[in-house]
Amino acid sequence: MTGGTLLPTVPPPRSTGTLTAATAEATTEDPNGYSARHLSVLEGLEAVRKRPGMYVGSTDSRGLAHCLWEIVDNSVDEALAGYCTHISVTLHADGSFEVADNGRGIPVDLEPKTGLPGVELVMTRLHAGGKFGGVSYTASGGLHGVGASVVNALSARLDVEVDLHGHTHAISFRRGVPGEFADDGRPNARFKKKSGLRQIRKVAKKVTGTRVRFWPDLQIFLKDATVEQSLVLDRMRQTAFLVPGLTIDVRDERGEEIVDETFRFDGGISEFCAYLAKDAPVVDVLRLQGRGHFTETVPVLDDQGHLTPTDVERDLEVDIALRWGTGYDTITKSFVNVIATPKGGTHVRGFDRAVLKVLNEQLRATKLLKNGDEDVLKEDVLEGLTAVVTVRLPEPQFEGQTKEILGTSAATRIVSQVVQRELRAIFENPPRGQKQPLRAVLEKVAGAAKTRIAARTQRDNQRRKNALENSALPAKLVDCRTTDDRSELFIVEGDSALGTAKLARNSEFQALLPIRGKILNVQKASVADMLKNAECAAIIQVIGAGSGRTFDIDAARYGRIILMADADVDGSHIRTLLLTLLYRYMRPMLEEGRVYTAVPPLHRIELVKPKKGQDKYVYCYSDGELTRKLVEFERKGQRWKEPVQRYKGLGEMDADQLAETTMDPRHRMLRRIRVEDADEASKIFELLMGSDVAPRRAFITAGASELDAERIDV
Repeated sequence: MTGGTLLPTVPPPRSTGTLTAATAEATTEDPNGYSARHLSVLEGLEAVRKRPGMYVGSTDSRGLAHCLWEIVDNSVDEALAGYCTHISVTLHADGSFEVADNGRGIPVDLEPKTGLPGVELVMTRLHAGGKFGGVSYTASGGLHGVGASVVNALSARLDVEVDLHGHTHAISFRRGVPGEFADDGRPNARFKKKSGLRQIRKVAKKVTGTRVRFWPDLQIFLKDATVEQSLVLDRMRQTAFLVPGLTIDVRDERGEEIVDETFRFDGGISEFCAYLAKDAPVVDVLRLQGRGHFTETVPVLDDQGHLTPTDVERDLEVDIALRWGTGYDTITKSFVNVIATPKGGTHVRGFDRAVLKVLNEQLRATKLLKNGDEDVLKEDVLEGLTAVVTVRLPEPQFEGQTKEILGTSAATRIVSQVVQRELRAIFENPPRGQKQPLRAVLEKVAGAAKTRIAARTQRDNQRRKNALENSALPAKLVDCRTTDDRSELFIVEGDSALGTAKLARNSEFQALLPIRGKILNVQKASVADMLKNAECAAIIQVIGAGSGRTFDIDAARYGRIILMADADVDGSHIRTLLLTLLYRYMRPMLEEGRVYTAVPPLHRIELVKPKKGQDKYVYCYSDGELTRKLVEFERKGQRWKEPVQRYKGLGEMDADQLAETTMDPRHRMLRRIRVEDADEASKIFELLMGSDVAPRRAFITAGASELDAERIDV
């Protein structure tokens, strides 16, 4: 048996018999009674059950999902080899999982050395399979030969059926031991140990395939371990993208309603890249393909059973799809032989290095980077980039059985060479219709670099933690005394309202920053223009936490930002402009619910001879509320002074009125601004504030019918 593991055991009871010379010597040398006889060797699958985390990562839901992926990956390997076109994955109501394919079928003939059928061999022996040496599979996901046998060891029951040579061959296992169950469909049915296959039915000779169904062992896995439906659907969708032409059916019978999904994508990773991207494209999906060769020294068993270092020639295929979009987020998915490598590895390192080098070359060739300008950085190039990086090679070196990081060193060089060659050719000889989009990519990268440099300059020179540390805060800031989470910054529209707000505020925790009119529309302006704008720069400087990617919410000088503008159309426009600035450059403030708008009243009703306990002044915050109040007073016989006061701006209020209605936490009303759906919010901001006029005109035209024409001033 292979794969033994040494573990200390509890010393057995001391024997009363005569000691042999060997045991007497051991006892003499080891006064504690701990010697080689106290070591146990775990044979075969015993090691898997004793240390399951070594093989599947954990015994919770993540480890259970890994077991399912191991079986699915075997079927996918058949598809990669060109023998399988259809895979079915079923999540049964009894907690079992089934994977079926129409591949070649696991061999059922006897293996010469062990005398065991091929199915039994691969299911019961670690490091047994057809993926060593590159004969049966030139590229596969399962490489260590332990996937199926590990799942078998961790299953209370596992059934295998193989269609081959005109018959369906079957074998069952309980916790890795072959045998037969008394009935079908129950993992705890009566079980009889028995080696070998049984033929259960005839099939057409051309019909081939494998079906594996397993029931996880609850002695191993946690009772609440489960595989989420969404996880399976995402994984199977991803696999269908990576293997063009492969059809994958998923059936989940565990819920009240049976869910059936089918995935097939003939467009491959180009279609996958477009699916992953959430923003509008700057350029169409670019496809980079190529291959390279490398020599790898691996230990190989010779005829005498000795491991001999041998140089092996390897081929590595590179297939990459990428596109730049208008957004700022980076999405990179990497795969090796269809196995996801979420933590990257040598292939991603080569991709990043090559893209950065080519983009710097093209920026200088097109004069977007001039002499003396520093090179763009990786973060500039990756801004708005969506990429799917795949490589295929025999026997890749992974870090661990979970295969999250590729370690094959030659992948960095080969991927870098392919990407440089193909991407450089695309920029120098653009496909038809792609010359301008590719130029836009270069401009986007150059703009990202300028943004980063401007933000760094702004962070270094303009960020202020508090007024005591730096006296360069704007002179018009009326600061508060406290610096704790209670502190509030009111961004006030106009200097006229500032004077009243100074008298109405609580100077302990309420600060005031007046702005003049309407600030710059930052949705259409560059970062450099935004920083040149006095009002925008003052807001960023006073908040003191930087902007954009460098924004550090922990450094913000105020616990709340409150926008206080007039309750009219111009006030709404100013609030929209301010929110655009906050959304684009200080989004964490919105995401954490620390941005509010003040809600000042529109009308003030002065009652004539108010009744006992009744306020003399009644404030209304909308025309509808005013109408309801007047109807109510009229019904009660309450008279009021005509005309009802209509506030045209905050400056019309005196300090007491402003405090009572808008600033005093005991009486005021604030509206919290949230970003519940960042993607949808981004689209709305682009529609209302972006540079594209046509969609905004359509939006206004569509909403025109909802306006009351009689309320429009002519």
